[in-house]
Amino acid sequence: MLRRLSVENYALIDKLEMELDPHLNIITGETGAGKSILLGALGLLLGAKNDGSAMKDAARNCTVEGTFDLKGCGLEPFFEENDLDYAEETSLTRIITPAGKSRAFVNDVPVQLAQLRELGTRLIDIHSQHQNLILSSEEFRTSALDTVAGNGELLTRYGEQYGRMCELRHRLAALREEAERGRRDEEWLRFQTDELTAAALREGEQAELEEELAVLENADRIGETLTELRNALDSDETGVLMQLKNAENNLAHLRDRYPTAGEYADRLHAVLEELKDIDASAANESERLDADPERLAKLSARLDTLIALQQKYHVADEAELIALRERSAAQLAAIVHGDEAIAEAEKALTEAVGKAEALAERLHKAREKAATGFAREILATLTKLGMAETVFRVELTPRAELDRTGRDEVQFLFTANARMTPQPVERIASGGELSRVMLALKALLAKRMQLPTIIFDEIDTGVSGRIADAMGEIIESLAGSMQVVDITHLPQVASKGSTHFVVYKRNSRTEITRLSDDDRIAEIAKMLSGAQITQAAVAQARILLGR
Repeated sequence: MLRRLSVENYALIDKLEMELDPHLNIITGETGAGKSILLGALGLLLGAKNDGSAMKDAARNCTVEGTFDLKGCGLEPFFEENDLDYAEETSLTRIITPAGKSRAFVNDVPVQLAQLRELGTRLIDIHSQHQNLILSSEEFRTSALDTVAGNGELLTRYGEQYGRMCELRHRLAALREEAERGRRDEEWLRFQTDELTAAALREGEQAELEEELAVLENADRIGETLTELRNALDSDETGVLMQLKNAENNLAHLRDRYPTAGEYADRLHAVLEELKDIDASAANESERLDADPERLAKLSARLDTLIALQQKYHVADEAELIALRERSAAQLAAIVHGDEAIAEAEKALTEAVGKAEALAERLHKAREKAATGFAREILATLTKLGMAETVFRVELTPRAELDRTGRDEVQFLFTANARMTPQPVERIASGGELSRVMLALKALLAKRMQLPTIIFDEIDTGVSGRIADAMGEIIESLAGSMQVVDITHLPQVASKGSTHFVVYKRNSRTEITRLSDDDRIAEIAKMLSGAQITQAAVAQARILLGR
């Protein structure tokens, strides 16, 4: 439950703090005093988006902080799943900076806004006036019935199976589309694969071909150059080898008398060895080198084949041709085995649909079983609220297809006159009737959901007198098992509170104060008689407060 709330620099609130009672907290105040602003600040704390109007003073942070008592709320798994330290007294903090950036904290640990929002939904249920319209939401009606039926675990299992069913449907559709596309392309893919396979492609082959062709195409010129080199090296009379060998011998003979000559001889010997190696290599190359027109034609044809394939398939080299061949072969294999994959997917989908339908049928039976008791409890509460002739039924209509909540379309049928045919409640109920129906629903759901705190924002709109008193009693009974915060204009409801706060404006700022016993008498008397408090109003206020 919410123990303390602190708001600073939010809209018309400069600084505000309140300590809440664990049972029924009443908040009253004149229209425009800022009650809705207080709820807006609380919404920020629970993860609502900042609409950009949070700041009162644009130079300071807007800060909303709440301290919650989590004892018995069963929130330990949430803290563990989100890697947060659990504490029975937990603080939530939301800060909006002057730049509009949002920061959120749980026990001073930074958290994502989504985490704060998820935790907030487990701590407080805020029912504002516009939420009466939620009756037009089938999702709400189904969720309400499932809550009373205790379908949480069954819904989780169904949701998982429904998700798998949808996933398999998407997969089957993709396989069928791929197969259809494959059938259109199969002839071309087969030709392409066969052609590229027959080409016996090898990565790096083109570079080797171009290198060998360059040699063969210039064989005559290369041969002449190698011959000239060999003649220069080993001609009998003028060859460099013979001349250098003679010079080496002559220098070697001077080694004893002229040491430097020995050094030159050694260096010449090394040069001679290198030149002899060049000569031998040139001789081998000359013998190997052959113009060989037949080989030249064969290599040219092969290179033309590779280049033609690259141009045909718009790729840069033989590596990309090989990759294309592999892709084409894989696509062909997928086409060949596509029917098998489709058959397997169809079988898996049929099984998933069967399991989902079985779970949907279990949900239907559970809802059907709970519907009578659901309607009976709503009617019992509505009778207390002065609607004794009301007819309220829960109607389940099967859909043609499963959706994420099962197969049931859930309607709440209603009439305030037993002689009239019941119709969907959101279509025919008046504002006051909607308020009472929503209170009956909230009272029923609050018991089942075991939320720590529920906030009613003028749920009593459109009612007065004896009905207002009955509404107050129902709200008071809820506060016996949970914390309730009720914003109201009705003195009959306000008198039921354990604690009473008044919201008011002072110097254009929204303030809140906790009333003493005597102040409560004055406030309720004011609600009864207006600005001019009469003795009769004071006496009536004392009666309402049991004093």
